Amino acid sequence: MNTKNKKDYKILLFLLFIPVFLFAEIFIYNPVVKNGEAVLVFSNQKPEFIKVFNKKYQSFPTITNKKYKFYTLIPVSYYKKSGVYEIKAVFKNEIDTKKLVVKKGNYKKEFLKVAKKHVSPPKSLIKRIKSEYKEAMKIYNTFDKHIYWHDKFVLPIKSSVTSSFGNARMFNGVLRSYHTGIDYKAKKGTPIKAVNDGVVVLAKKRYFAGNSVVVSHGRGVYSCYYHLSKIVVKKGQKVKKGEIVGLSGQTGRVTGPHLHFSMWLDGVIVNPSYLITLLNKI
Repeated sequence: MNTKNKKDYKILLFLLFIPVFLFAEIFIYNPVVKNGEAVLVFSNQKPEFIKVFNKKYQSFPTITNKKYKFYTLIPVSYYKKSGVYEIKAVFKNEIDTKKLVVKKGNYKKEFLKVAKKHVSPPKSLIKRIKSEYKEAMKIYNTFDKHIYWHDKFVLPIKSSVTSSFGNARMFNGVLRSYHTGIDYKAKKGTPIKAVNDGVVVLAKKRYFAGNSVVVSHGRGVYSCYYHLSKIVVKKGQKVKKGEIVGLSGQTGRVTGPHLHFSMWLDGVIVNPSYLITLLNKI
């Protein structure tokens, strides 16, 4: 075998033993999740799309992660049934599938006493409530491919948790909803900070949430700060991580002063502390 043939043979062997899946497969960071959480998928080759729950999701370049080149964040609805689901990643020339297990969160019940008008609002306010809900959902379902953050997320306040995400909420003995965020202990007037860079997409007083601020961080990620005593930012304003967006209070449907903090991902509300953990892995 001459020198040229030896060289060609070595190249052929090298190519034969390169495992293609290293470049065209996905890795699920958290293959077992609860309803109301989110799934983080990594890959080193960008998929054309990833499909699960009968929906297609986009992949984006990672930010601080040095092991993987691309990530996909997939929200798991609070109402998603427990079971085993298939995550399908479609690459240009290949398809990879992995299993995802969704477990029941077994969230607790909370019994709260609030003003009667916040359990059964007067008919005169129904139009306002529906309008505010429609406005908010339009925001959360808007997917901005732009990214505003380039560093780790932080919490909006350093304080103890008084109510966790997912708890069934019994208002005056009536089941009205589940807790869509986390409540932090905060006396009136405590500064509340943006969890990362973004753009303010809502800053107004609402019936149930009281004085509210919503920040878009891009790529379908939104952070929400409710029941504020004062709003110090305006719609359209760019904010930096740690910048004060308002002061804690007890406006809207509340039992006392605190901060209600929640986050949305791709049109689905998820456990904010869990989502922040995942965001800081990408």
